[in-house]
This record gives sequence, C-alpha cells and structure tokens, in this order.
Amino acid sequence: MTTIHLAHSPDSDDAFMFYALASGKIETDGIKYVHELQDIESLNQRARRAELEVTAVSIHAYAYLSDDYALLPHGASMGDRYGPKLVARTPMTREETIGKRIAIPGPLTSAYLALRLYQPDFIPVPTHFDKIEQAVLGGDVDAGLLIHEGQLTYADDGLHLVADMGEWWFQETGLPLPLGGNVVRKDLGPELIARVSRHLKQSIAYGLDNRKAALDHSMTYARGLERDKADEFVGMYVNDWTLDYGPRGREAVKLLLDRGVKAGIITRDVQVEFAD
Repeated sequence: MTTIHLAHSPDSDDAFMFYALASGKIETDGIKYVHELQDIESLNQRARRAELEVTAVSIHAYAYLSDDYALLPHGASMGDRYGPKLVARTPMTREETIGKRIAIPGPLTSAYLALRLYQPDFIPVPTHFDKIEQAVLGGDVDAGLLIHEGQLTYADDGLHLVADMGEWWFQETGLPLPLGGNVVRKDLGPELIARVSRHLKQSIAYGLDNRKAALDHSMTYARGLERDKADEFVGMYVNDWTLDYGPRGREAVKLLLDRGVKAGIITRDVQVEFAD
C-alpha cells in the first residue's frame, strides 16, 4: 500500500473538501492517506522544504514551490468578488493605511500578496490568523487582514471594513482572487499524481453532493460559527471553482503571481504548472 501524507488547514472549508477522503467514503485504489492539519502559513513553510507529498498552500507561496510541486487542478479556494478583509477599529480610507501597522496572517499568504498590491506602503505585523481581530481590537496594530471565518464575523465585534481584497481584485482585473490551492510533489510521478488528483476531485464532488454530512463533519473545525454561517463560509470557498480552476481561474493564478513579480513582492520568476 502506498502512503500519501495529505496536509491542509484545520478550517471548515478544507474539512468539507477532504471529508470523503478522511471518512473512507471513496475508493482510494490502494493509497492510504494520512491527514495532517496545520495553519496555512506553517504548511507554506513545510512545502518550501518539500516535506509533504500533497498539501494545501497559498497561491502566493506557490511562487517559491514550483521547482518541486505542481498545482492540482482541483482544490482551489477562489474569492469571487470577496476575499480577505482589511479591517480597523474606526473607518479608514485606502490613503490612510499608508505607513500603518497592519496585522497579516503570514508573509507567504495570498492575502498578504493582495494587500501589498492594494497598498504597497505599510508595516506588516505577522500574526497568527485567529489572533488578528484581537490585535486590532486591542490597539496592538492599526488594522488587520482577516482570513477564514473572521471574514464573516468582524462586524459583530464592531470592526469596520477598509477593503475587501476579492472585490478590489475583481474591479482591477475582472477575475476571481486565487487564495489557496493544493499542490502535489512532482517526484511522485505521473501515474501516482493522476490517481491522487482523481481522488481529490472525487472527495470535493462527494462533499458537494452530500452537503449535510460534509457540513456536519466541517462543524468540528468551524471555530464557534453558527451552522448557517459555517455553511455560508464553506459555500464561499468550496464550489465549482474548487472542482476545477477552469480557464479563468488559471488565468487569475498566473496574473496574480505575475503582478507580484512585477511589483517586486515575489523575488523570482514563476512558471505555473498544473498537474493535468
């Protein structure tokens, strides 16, 4: 039996995506999947060391992984006119964010790349993603960049939206904002990669076709969200884009990374490779 270490973040959308694989709902052709759960910035760093065979990563991080990994065509988290939220304690304009201390969920996250394209001049304060709201509320930073469930709950805590990165990117490009994807290590070889890719697509499709059961599983990772909010969050990031990037999704990945290179945020040229 072949063992594949499959890593993803402990979030309701990833849990939904991998529910069928984690629960033995699909036939895996003699592959044993060992699931590892860590926050996305930790997974980005582990992938830079090529530690994992298959892992969720930020699209931004893929810029530094392309020698060892290819993007799987399934598993994308795309912000279709929504995405990471820049929030503050009081209303703030884009110009007023210049030079400010902004909490970010990690320097390799796509949220950070999008924010640097939106506002090149600020002081990033790397903060664990689930501590960012508190850092803003406590005055430790001037603003914070929220990913995951915080995108839906910030207003309940009295925070003000400065900018939605997904909507800003759409106004700039007419494309969805590619945030996360799944990568596979190229040294697994074409035959094994094809099997892994098929299983991942089947797992996503199973979750979408069996939404109640998959959502039940995801609630363990919803960090206190009510079920209807968790369902909304999962729907934002597990959908048709997740089943396959499609031409527009692939174009969006290439454009985001290309703009990152042109802006000097990404420090190497990137060849985007999909494991088709």
